[in-house]
Amino acid sequence: MFDIGFSELFLVALVALLVLGPERLPKAARFAGLWVRRARAQWYSVKSELEHELADEEFKRSLRQTRDDLREARDDLQRSGQDMQREFRSLDPDSARPERLQHDRPEPEPPGPERREPPDPAPNPQRRDPDPGEPDRGDPNPGEPIRRDPDPGGAPQREPDPRPPATGTGAR
Repeated sequence: MFDIGFSELFLVALVALLVLGPERLPKAARFAGLWVRRARAQWYSVKSELEHELADEEFKRSLRQTRDDLREARDDLQRSGQDMQREFRSLDPDSARPERLQHDRPEPEPPGPERREPPDPAPNPQRRDPDPGEPDRGDPNPGEPIRRDPDPGGAPQREPDPRPPATGTGAR
């Protein structure tokens, strides 16, 4: 890009040292480096944005070309289909009558036995694990989760109250 060699950079650094002095030169170098980084970042940002725009335009162009090709293929297929219909009609003059055109009507389905689904079994909310002494009879309802009661008698368990216990009498 620029033809700046080591000797030119050395000359610029020597002049900067003489003009700014040893105390202000590091601060000026940091400041110049900051501006160079900002300029580079801005340049890369503009460059990448331009590349994205060009890629988008190229993609749009390819989509338009594909759309035009598909339209052309559709038109060719329609024309060839119409030509085939004309050729078929010219070969068989009776085929132009509507009662002969069977492909437009749906065929009725032959009557047959109706197919019924078996009813779903009712859910069992009281299902429990078998006692250890009982033989395993398999899972009567394999889709349901097993409910495990800590009390073998099946008595309902009381849930703890989520509210904190009341303290004091409430009157102040």
